[in-house]
Amino acid sequence: MKTMLFAAAACLAVAGTAHAQQNQVSGPITVQMADARGNAIGTVEIRQLRHGTLFVANLRNLPPGPHGFHVHERGVCEAPGFQSAGGHYNPGNAGHGFDSEGGPHAGDLPNIHVTQQGVAMAEFHSERLSLGSRPDQATGGGPHTLLDNDGSAIMIHQGADNYRDMDSAGSRLACGVIKAPS
Repeated sequence: MKTMLFAAAACLAVAGTAHAQQNQVSGPITVQMADARGNAIGTVEIRQLRHGTLFVANLRNLPPGPHGFHVHERGVCEAPGFQSAGGHYNPGNAGHGFDSEGGPHAGDLPNIHVTQQGVAMAEFHSERLSLGSRPDQATGGGPHTLLDNDGSAIMIHQGADNYRDMDSAGSRLACGVIKAPS
């Protein structure tokens, strides 16, 4: 009897893993970033890892210095102000910033730093985000999908995020839509 119970549990675990894998994007997503004039400024590649997502940014033609870098709630990047992307991606209603009580938002990411030549290369990881095709409805928790019904966007802000105050990074400088490969 114990053997049959163990075998049934193993089958359920394998079926659950297969179901979870079906809800994941198989390859990396490349986000095309553009400034407010529609000029291409580079890419951000997003890869699903076993424990979250990896962001790899290769950007150019940006103002030197630190810039806020966030995921915003809607996959729409209408210039010039990119307000169409909505606010920071925050499905858990958390506070803003890595240094705030109750934070961070799911879409809060580290600042990027642009050289005097206008180039930024960055690589970082988030355990709060996923390339799953839908939120984890079975548990109501876990990483939040970047590919929900209205999509999401990557936003580069004019100034640095101080990791506490929502408006510290200033206006929106560049945007890119996160969408599943077709």
